[in-house]
Amino acid sequence: MSLRVTFLGTGGAVPTVERAASAVFVNREGDRFLFDCGEGTQREMMRSGTGFAVDRVFVSHLHGDHVLGLPGLVQTLGFNDRTDPLTVHCPPGTDDHLRDLVHAVGHDPAFPIRIEPVAPGEVAYEADEYVVRAFETEHRTISQGYVLEEDDRPGRFDRPKAEELGVPVGPKFGRLHEGEPVEADDGTVVEPEQVVGPPRPGRKLAYTADTRPRETTVEAAENADLLIHDATFADDMADRARDTAHSTGREAGSIAARANAKRLALVHISSRYAADARPIRRDAREAFDGKCLLPDDGDLIEVPFPDAD
Repeated sequence: MSLRVTFLGTGGAVPTVERAASAVFVNREGDRFLFDCGEGTQREMMRSGTGFAVDRVFVSHLHGDHVLGLPGLVQTLGFNDRTDPLTVHCPPGTDDHLRDLVHAVGHDPAFPIRIEPVAPGEVAYEADEYVVRAFETEHRTISQGYVLEEDDRPGRFDRPKAEELGVPVGPKFGRLHEGEPVEADDGTVVEPEQVVGPPRPGRKLAYTADTRPRETTVEAAENADLLIHDATFADDMADRARDTAHSTGREAGSIAARANAKRLALVHISSRYAADARPIRRDAREAFDGKCLLPDDGDLIEVPFPDAD
């Protein structure tokens, strides 16, 4: 079951030739989400081949580099004859502004736009096998991040043990794996715990958008398979990061280490690093021993299950 992340925009407030404004596309087994939608997002979607089939948009805050792509994307979806509703999740108190933004160019979408505020700690969207919830961040305006967390999966099925206990090969294997006792060939009852191992964790993805390093991020991203964190500046610009309510690469690395994340992706890179953003990753690696990524626009990564190694 795939969980793919495409980095559409990894730049800061001022886009550069190399890095567009903030947008992350997540495809979980056909469920397609956008986390923020900065200027030029639809162009990056075309360049990256994600397509425009977006089910939901999760907005972190209302700064332009995170939302100015939304009116254009909505218009393009209309031109492509979309009829399904588009749900946009956002921090509390920002929904009216988002509605105004969607209609700012005098264009009435040909399909329903549902703007749904969600408070930190609340579930924004719940599916059969995962949830997306909001968590508190710290920026210069109302802001929040989001966590996509999958349910635990059934444990590994011990087929040789099941056959040894007399369970016939076939549908009863699946019923056991799903937690249902079955009858063996000799009439005895085989319980799932006899042939199924302990539950295995699903995957977890955390996205902070713009933020200072926060304890709430550590809690939300605990054991995350991928943490996508603000890393606007290198460590020698720590004062600037604090003044603008952003994070440095080292601060992002420290948060990832404290959260016991497996992978860290550094995004929202300031335009001052257009020529070379490697110092940000260098600083992050000094604080974080896990896999540290400095993605370019268009990069796609597959998030593996925790027990895949």
